[in-house]
Amino acid sequence: MFESTLAQTTYGADTGSAGMIPMLVMMAVMVIAIAGMWRVFSKAGQPGWGVLVPIYNIFLMCKIAQRPAWWVILFFVPVVNLIVAVVMSVDIARHFGKGTGFGMGLAFLGFIFYPILGFSGAQYGGSPTATATAPAPQQMTETPTTDDQHEEAA
Repeated sequence: MFESTLAQTTYGADTGSAGMIPMLVMMAVMVIAIAGMWRVFSKAGQPGWGVLVPIYNIFLMCKIAQRPAWWVILFFVPVVNLIVAVVMSVDIARHFGKGTGFGMGLAFLGFIFYPILGFSGAQYGGSPTATATAPAPQQMTETPTTDDQHEEAA
């Protein structure tokens, strides 16, 4: 009589496997993201294991972005933490020679962009590189002339 109202009905032996596949995919994404961040931290001269320690990893990110350590506190302030996360991500990208768009990717799609940064050939420069905006230095092809040579030519 009450058998149809029970919430614990099973429809087959394999019902648990349907939930296991998304969990395995999520765990794989997490492992790849952690490995990518580990490599980014290592490239920047910070301990890679710091990725696994809460709050300490934010402190290390401040060091990589060359921001003051007190910025860690800003991550506990609602709304401000979003702005600080974007600024720090853009700074980290620039220190690795990447642009603002890549920094936005680090901020909003970090599980994709940190592995790209970690496993690519990007090197930590310590200071933001402006390779895209600074022109290359020009080499002189002619011998310099003095004022006397200009007057003789005229």
